[in-house]
Amino acid sequence: MNHAFPLIPALAVIFAGVLHAIWNAVAKGAPDRYAGFALIGIAQGAAGLVMVCVCGHPARAAWPWIAASVVVHVVYTALLARSYELGDFNQVYPLARGTGPLIVAFVAATTLGEHLTLPQLAGVAAVCGGLGALAFSGGVSRRQAGAIGAALFTGVSIAGYTLIDGVGVRHAGTAAGYSGWLFFCMGPLVVLWVYLVRGAGLWRGVAAQWRLGLPGGLISVLGYGIVVWAQTRGALAPVAALRETGVITGAIIGAVFFRERMGLPRFAAAGVVVIGVALINVH
Repeated sequence: MNHAFPLIPALAVIFAGVLHAIWNAVAKGAPDRYAGFALIGIAQGAAGLVMVCVCGHPARAAWPWIAASVVVHVVYTALLARSYELGDFNQVYPLARGTGPLIVAFVAATTLGEHLTLPQLAGVAAVCGGLGALAFSGGVSRRQAGAIGAALFTGVSIAGYTLIDGVGVRHAGTAAGYSGWLFFCMGPLVVLWVYLVRGAGLWRGVAAQWRLGLPGGLISVLGYGIVVWAQTRGALAPVAALRETGVITGAIIGAVFFRERMGLPRFAAAGVVVIGVALINVH
């Protein structure tokens, strides 16, 4: 595979990162967070159904990958919800997102034969280092230890579904069909998980905030659909790292909407992320 990452997919993945930060902010800021995740699951399932009807079916070889990805995505959602219960958006979000690209780069290089150039490896390292600095620049208290642990496990799950989908979509023959079945199967299971956690009282929250949660779910579908498509155009590690530039958007959202501190160290860390993005796209 040619590992030089084309400009258009790169820009698309950066845009997907912005969308990801937005829907995560919706999930974090929802008055009833679990109802928010349920609404996101409803939107994902509905959008997946439309995509399945319009885009057709992936090849048979892709189905085991879709099944595995659905399971990992549900686990990811549960871990993400726990992370947001315990920690600030500006700390949990970059830490979770920064862990994934490192794991993806390591696995892709050691098992999938995706050998990146030295500048690209430096770019992945810079992106991940910048994201880590964003997470830890404000210090860590004992209260935040649980949030950090949950965020790290969230990052592991992100790496898991990124690798699964990166391989699976290449067997599918259709990125849109693969994404459609993924969302169609995943959405109802997310709703079921939330119901098991919250019980029948969940539906009052769903009715109260559907105007916020449903758009958040549609944004998540668009953002991850772009990522799945981009995984058919280049190596997995650059896709994973470029997507996490949405942390810059997340930092701005955290400062403006959640009133979380955004000082000079975090701005400097954001600059390191930008440098890393440039290196990833050195051909």
